[in-house]
Amino acid sequence: MNNIPEIKVGIVAVSRDCFPMTLSESRRQAVVASYKAKYGDIYECPVVVESEVHMQQALADVNANGCDALVVYLGNFGPETSETLLAKYFNGPVMFVAAAEETGSNLIDGRGDAYCGMLNASYNLKLRNIRAYIPEYPVGTADEVADMINEFMPIARTIVGLNNLKIISFGPRPQDFLACNAPIKQLYNLGVEIEENSELDLFEAFKNHEGDARIPEVVKSMEEELGTGNKKPEILPKLAQYELTLLDWVEAHRGSRKYVAIAGKCWPAFQTQFGCVPCYVNSRLTDRGIPVSCEVDIYGALSEFIGTVISQDTVTLLDINNTVPADMFDEDIKGKYNYTQKDTFMGFHCGNTAASKLSFCSMNFQRIMARTLPEEVTQGTLEGDIIPGDITFFRLQSTSDAKLRAYVAQGEVLPVATRSFGAIGVFAIPEMGRFYRHVLVEKNYPHHGAVAFGHFGKALYEVFKYLGVEAEEIDYNHPKALPYKTENPFA
Repeated sequence: MNNIPEIKVGIVAVSRDCFPMTLSESRRQAVVASYKAKYGDIYECPVVVESEVHMQQALADVNANGCDALVVYLGNFGPETSETLLAKYFNGPVMFVAAAEETGSNLIDGRGDAYCGMLNASYNLKLRNIRAYIPEYPVGTADEVADMINEFMPIARTIVGLNNLKIISFGPRPQDFLACNAPIKQLYNLGVEIEENSELDLFEAFKNHEGDARIPEVVKSMEEELGTGNKKPEILPKLAQYELTLLDWVEAHRGSRKYVAIAGKCWPAFQTQFGCVPCYVNSRLTDRGIPVSCEVDIYGALSEFIGTVISQDTVTLLDINNTVPADMFDEDIKGKYNYTQKDTFMGFHCGNTAASKLSFCSMNFQRIMARTLPEEVTQGTLEGDIIPGDITFFRLQSTSDAKLRAYVAQGEVLPVATRSFGAIGVFAIPEMGRFYRHVLVEKNYPHHGAVAFGHFGKALYEVFKYLGVEAEEIDYNHPKALPYKTENPFA
């Protein structure tokens, strides 16, 4: 994947002037040694920050050495002003972490009081309206701090990525899909650029790619990927033409931005004019780290990009689509897995999930569209059951009145045959029925959710906090013992 950041993290130790600077310095060295042994490279700033002058020196040093993310390490109590100004002026994500005391035999000159200093640091960050990542329990030994820095890395990658992201969209949302429409103001607040285009512009670019000399090479790549699932070989040249159209558009329009996501149009006129559906192409770009959402779902594309950066893996965007029938639940799930029927549902989209995330796949026509259109113009979907395993269902969304809101729910795709069509899987999320009613319905979320393949709830939650989503607006699937605010206690 070449559409996600590779970042360099630096660490700066800070010291209060009435504490030994050498304490912070030696503790920093221990953290760096542990991190390098466990996880790889980290830049160790030689300047220990005790004053604003030191802060300027440290800032110049980490910038000169190409650091994209910064760890401010309280080896002792730390200087409140200088350490928080370092976070203010550093142009990237910042983490604050503190040293635990090392031994009961050295609690006089060897006591650092960073446990106390972290309280002052957090207070000063709030005073200055500075966002920083503070771990769940931010005080630890050298090994523990190294682990915390490693947990910071996907968060830092995501913040860097969003600050360099452009979302390219084509066409307005289709009629009756207003749920995917949301104000773009919050994109700018997040540091994301948006380029909205007419689907007529896209169609013109597509026509200009007729006979492109690269089409046979792309067709060959598709054939190799599909293998025996290549059931519609006649549509591949048109899909290859569309893929080249999108890739060339990205390169011509990324502008000053390093990373790109696309919110594409796929109906109602797309099929008749382009002569295919874009699902398979969307899946191929997403598999390369360039998420392409369906139905011009801009915040869906944003969510996919966040999931891609955090997981460093392919994601997908699915409808929270249909219930699992009672007979199917009884036959394939009940007694085999610890879920109720209301914990399960089917996640589906027409064919936008990458082949790498399907248990099997075949090129087919879009059955829903083919109910009202000639079948030949609806070809281009990639059908198959989604691979079983851990997943995280999530979404970052702007409300209609331009407030940020998010949800995160961890679960799994069950190894159960779906008996249906499209790119689809049987999903199970603990207490999904209650989550569906008191989060998805109650808070007016659209039907699209991003899916990361693995459990990434902890990192996603911290990213949403760092981005400024209020804690009460980050929802998750509550356990039975924890009711939702809107849940009827007598139900």
